[in-house]
Order: sequence, then structure tokens, then C-alpha cells
Amino acid sequence: MTALHIQPIKDDNTLLPEPEGWLAWVLGQPVSRGTATDRGCPINYFEWGDPANPPLILLHGFLSHAGCFAAIGPYLAKDHHVIAYDLSGMGDSGTRERYSDETRVAELMAVARQTGLFDHKRKPVIIAHSYGGNVAIETMQAHHSEFAGAIICDLMALRPEHLARHFSGNRPPGSQDPDRPNKIYPDYETARGRYVLSPKQKVEEPYLLEYMAYHSMKRVDGGWSWKFDPGVFRRDTTREDRWERQGPRIVEAPGRKAVIYGQRSLLFTDDSADYLRELGGDDFPIIPVPNARHHLMLDQPIAFATALLSVLEMWRAADRTEQ
Repeated sequence: MTALHIQPIKDDNTLLPEPEGWLAWVLGQPVSRGTATDRGCPINYFEWGDPANPPLILLHGFLSHAGCFAAIGPYLAKDHHVIAYDLSGMGDSGTRERYSDETRVAELMAVARQTGLFDHKRKPVIIAHSYGGNVAIETMQAHHSEFAGAIICDLMALRPEHLARHFSGNRPPGSQDPDRPNKIYPDYETARGRYVLSPKQKVEEPYLLEYMAYHSMKRVDGGWSWKFDPGVFRRDTTREDRWERQGPRIVEAPGRKAVIYGQRSLLFTDDSADYLRELGGDDFPIIPVPNARHHLMLDQPIAFATALLSVLEMWRAADRTEQ
């Protein structure tokens, strides 16, 4: 691995302004970049902290990338070894023919194994945002004994009767056609103008939105285009009822878990928290981050990091008590 700072490519540094204040500090913290491999597919990851510390593995949302944790990783790294990776078909990782749940689980296990997370005396904790939460749940279903727990962050879990209203007004970027190549824009400014969050929202830290947009695109012949593979839109028809089952899936997932959500999120609301408790989810913490929307790490990154650290310390204290 070659140590680097997660910053724009030097010859493009005029496209993204220099961070200021606390962001300058957090984005300037040491971080390494490496490549794991799962069945021939290269998986890009970032690494913060000392491998001697308890391990964490971070999963991003749909069409996103590991850079979403750029302002979170350094805070977690004070007492943890942190790995955040780009899911295949997104960010700077390789592509596949299919992106099944089984593939996502195998990929997570491969990254954790190759970065040494399973070598520590403490088992890794999964921290997963949005779509990454689905991967975390599937992984805990298959391998919960190999992890110390999962923190699910703003994974959509609306009551079934609220789903139709949500899907009528929200759609991710791109054509959603798995067989249609991503559009090429003539310059960065045009491409940047097409970048939107899903669901649409403003953010409290505008620099982080610019950061996310920049690292979601790449130079190609003829201009700029998205990094994600359109093939990720190819749906697994056996999972079409997943959204209606999302609440029960979270509650029924084995192993230790916690939920953190943005209190102004459209995907996981205060009513979602009540819904999980009604389903029997009263044995794990469900923590709101005030004034945060779905993309907590762009809205309230320090509060989000504090919530994560609080859950991790609570679990560590519980482990010490049991010893």
C-alpha cells in the first residue's frame, strides 16, 4: 500500500477548493490506500489507524463510494483500525457481470480477510450506510459469529404503507438501465451539474458535497462520466419484496446491532424507529442524529462520528464487564 492523503488529483486541484477549518484538519489526517481482490475483481479501499487497534469495516450506499467516510474515518481511527472500501461496480473498484447479495457478502469477507481485520483478537464491527446496510444484514445472516456487531446507518425501513409515496418521488441518478452506458459530459462543470444526492437534500457541510461529487466522476475520452457501472441497476428479482420486509430484516438479523439515523431523513424516520420497536426491536439502540438527513456524514459528520463512537464504546464496556 502507498500512503496518501484523500485529496483531489494534483493536476485537477483547481476543480475542488481547498478545505478550511476542521475539514482541513480531518481531510489531512494520514490515510493509506490499497487494493484487495475478490474472485479476480479489484476492490479499492482506504485505511486509517493502527492495525493493533480493534477493527472496523465501513460500507457506503448505492452509487456512492468510500470517500463518503473521509470526514468520519479519522475520528474513528483514534482507537480503531478502520477500513472503508468501494463496493464493486462503484467508486474505484472493478466491475462484475452480476452484483448478487452472495457476491456482496463474499466481497466484504475478502476485504476484511485481506486487510487483516480477522487477525485481531477483537472481532470486526461493520458500519454500513444505506444500501451498505443491506450488505451488512446479509453478512450477519451468513457470518454473524465472525463479527462483533453491525451498526446500520439510515437504511430505508419505512412501514409498508408508506413505501409507495416514497418511490413516487425519489429516483437515483443515471438512466437506471443496466445495459445503457453512462453519459459522457464535455467538461467537469457540466458533469457536476448533473450530480444529485438520492434522495435529494441540501447538506450542512457544502464542501463535503463537492468532495463527493468530484470523487464520483472520472475523466474519460470525450470528457467526464460517472464512475459507477450501470450494471449495478440489474435487479435480483428474488429480492423484489425486500423493501416491505426491511423492518423485520433489521430486527431479525442475528448478532449484536445498533441503528443510527438522521432525524430529518426521508428513508428512516422517527416513525421507522417506532415501527422497529413494535416489531420487537427493543433490545438494541436506535439513535437519531438531530438535524441530519439521510446522508448523515455530509450533514452532521461530527455528530454522526460521535454517535458511532458512543455505540462502539458501549459495546466495548459491555465486553469488559462480561470478561
